[in-house]
Amino acid sequence: MLAAKAVSEFKKSGYFVISGVIDAVLNRRLVAFVGGIASEAGSRRLLDETWCAHLAGALRGDARIRSLLPRNAMAVQCTLFDKSPNRNWLAALHQDLSIPVKDRVNSPECSGWSEKEGHLYVQPPVSVLERLVAVRVHIDDCPAESGALRVVPHSHMEGRVDQARAEALRQHHGETVIPVARGGALAMRPLILHASSKATSLTPRRVLHFVFGPPELPLGLEWRWAV
Repeated sequence: MLAAKAVSEFKKSGYFVISGVIDAVLNRRLVAFVGGIASEAGSRRLLDETWCAHLAGALRGDARIRSLLPRNAMAVQCTLFDKSPNRNWLAALHQDLSIPVKDRVNSPECSGWSEKEGHLYVQPPVSVLERLVAVRVHIDDCPAESGALRVVPHSHMEGRVDQARAEALRQHHGETVIPVARGGALAMRPLILHASSKATSLTPRRVLHFVFGPPELPLGLEWRWAV
C-alpha cells in the first residue's frame, strides 16, 4: 500500500503519480487492444470490452491504487485519449463533472444531461463527484511536450467552480505539469482543475482514463457501467 504520507498528500493536493502499474508485457497487449479502436481521438465506452473490464479489476487489486479509492469502489467509466501529431488538441482549464448513468431521473440536484457515444451522462451533486477517483494509465511516455496534464493543486476541495473562480484558483495555486512514464498511472480527483496543451512531440500519447466510484448512487441514479 502507499505510505500514509502519500495518501495524505493525495487528499491534500488532489493527485498522485504511481509508477510501474503496468509492466512491459501487459503494455504491449494494451497497445494492440487500443490499436483496434476506430475513433477520431478515443472512446468513452471501453468498459464494454472484456480486456478493459479485466484491467479495471487489476487496477483495483493494486494495493497502492486501492489505498486511494472509495470503499468497495467500482470502475464506472474508461475513456481512451489518443493524442498524436494527426489527432492533436488542447483542453482548456476545467473540472470533470459528468458521469455515465442508465436512465434519466427527475431531480433538481441533477443537471447538464447529455448523450455521448449513445450513452446518457449527467452532472450529479458535488457530494457524488467528491467520492470519485480517476486513474489515468499511461500506455506511452508522457513528458510535457506530449501534452501532459496540468493541474491546479488543492482545487478539488473547492467544489464546483465557475470560470472566474477557476482562474482565481490558478493564479493563487499555480499550475503543475505532471509528466508520467510509460506504465505509470496518475490518480486524480475529477474535481481538480486541469488542462492540457497540444502535443509538440511526434510520439503518441495514449491514456486509458478510468473512473472509480462507490457502488451505489443517490437520487435513483444508476451507473451505466459498474465493473
